[in-house]
Amino acid sequence: MESELKDLNSKPPKSNGNVNTDTIPDHRPLLKSDSVTISSDTIQEMEKKYAAYVRRDVYGTMGLGELTVKEKLLLGFALVTLLPIRLILAMTLLLLYYFICRVCTLFYSPNRDDEQEDYAHLGGWRRRVIVFCGRRLSRVLFFVFGFYSITDSSHNHNPASEKEDKQQPGEIERPGVIISNHVSYLDILYHMSSSFPSFVAKKSVSKLPFVGLISKCLGCVYVQRESKSSDSKGVSAVVTERIQEAHQNKSAPLMMLFPEGTTTNGDFLLPFKTGGFLAQAPVQPVILKYPYQRFSPAWDTISGVRHLIFLLCQFVNYMEVTQLPVYYPSQQEKDDPKLYANNVRRLMASEGNLVLSDIGLAEKRIYHAALNGNNSLRSILHQKDE
Repeated sequence: MESELKDLNSKPPKSNGNVNTDTIPDHRPLLKSDSVTISSDTIQEMEKKYAAYVRRDVYGTMGLGELTVKEKLLLGFALVTLLPIRLILAMTLLLLYYFICRVCTLFYSPNRDDEQEDYAHLGGWRRRVIVFCGRRLSRVLFFVFGFYSITDSSHNHNPASEKEDKQQPGEIERPGVIISNHVSYLDILYHMSSSFPSFVAKKSVSKLPFVGLISKCLGCVYVQRESKSSDSKGVSAVVTERIQEAHQNKSAPLMMLFPEGTTTNGDFLLPFKTGGFLAQAPVQPVILKYPYQRFSPAWDTISGVRHLIFLLCQFVNYMEVTQLPVYYPSQQEKDDPKLYANNVRRLMASEGNLVLSDIGLAEKRIYHAALNGNNSLRSILHQKDE
């Protein structure tokens, strides 16, 4: 592996003006195969180094493992029964919610600020209908995907508060942002059903059919990666403002951030980026886990289409949610966002029995490229976590 890494193009990517990637999960397509065979020893070495991204379910790495006869029969039966039924129901729910959002935003102009556009600040019955239907239909969609019940637990005791004598306010303050580990695209669906927060998304999402309007109703903060405008406020500044607003105004939507910046297999916690901690507001840590018997819902080394097919072909899916107490930063943590982020990360790892890992998105791209048989890796973007 050492010799392979020496061939990497170490030239850093060009900066996109004021766009701060601290709060942006990167889900760009990974490298395609160059049809180069990798030895089993090399794979074992990579699995130790990149353990946070290794699949260990019956479908194997990249979902291409050898299946037993029983598993093939189960998969074949689900392909002709469960898959079409669940796809039809999912599309029906998507179209229904799009219609609701369309009705609620008729004759109403979206809020436009810099490069952002959203309906998150709608008031009255419009906002109530959008949030109520969004939460309920998201849970119904989760049910359609096989998550018939979700184990939700809350920890009322915060061990971090005993380490430092933090002076928490007499009146309980509202957190400005939900901080969650990132395992799958299903995380978004859960948080929609739970608290209906605003997310950070690529600008292209706002232009997608159906999903675009729904994302605007969620109040997503859009990232224009190719924008080099000096007039742009910057994603980090927009997110910080939205977190502060949510902290101070109970009617404003909460922000939802995945500070790891990418997904793992669910057993590890990557280093946190600091974008969600710059506002100095309290945060709500949430830990998501997906116990499994056959197929793991974690989105790690498997393509999106293959992942969705296997997920919908699994008869029952499981999810465990742990909501930790609101974390109030000390003055030292307010002055040092990196310290704040690290302390929240350690707390989440301890309470969720997660392994702390020091690798990030750059290493994930290296691992994916190697699995795809690409030895040159020249197109990998080295975006090291700060």
